[in-house]
Amino acid sequence: MRELSSGPGRMLVFVYGVFAVAATGRSAIQLGTEAGNAPFAYTLSLVAAVIYLVATTCLLLGGPSAWRVAVVSCAVELVGVLSVGVLSYVDTELFPDKTVWSHFGQGYAFLPLVLPFLGLAWLRATAPGRATARSVR
Repeated sequence: MRELSSGPGRMLVFVYGVFAVAATGRSAIQLGTEAGNAPFAYTLSLVAAVIYLVATTCLLLGGPSAWRVAVVSCAVELVGVLSVGVLSYVDTELFPDKTVWSHFGQGYAFLPLVLPFLGLAWLRATAPGRATARSVR
């Protein structure tokens, strides 16, 4: 099995780490100072932050268990960004302020939309047992 944080995985870990810090900081400030303005949106930003933290940690740790948790994290992230993206257009009252996932991550150059696809692709390429299957052929 290739290490999750080797090669292109290093850049992925870096980007996930940046998003983890950015989303955590932004949601903490928003919830701490403006929670009444958009509590649902700010709480979802905190959820995104936790998912980014989990994905970053698992990509750094490596191993079969961390790989599985990273897959779940990226899948939840994908469902979250797609759901929140649609919801932020359909029910604008829930999202009076921008969040990490609102409008499909428009405020972050759509990286929140692209990131889970990249993460899942990398995890597929580094799946446990994948290297073994190649070497047997």
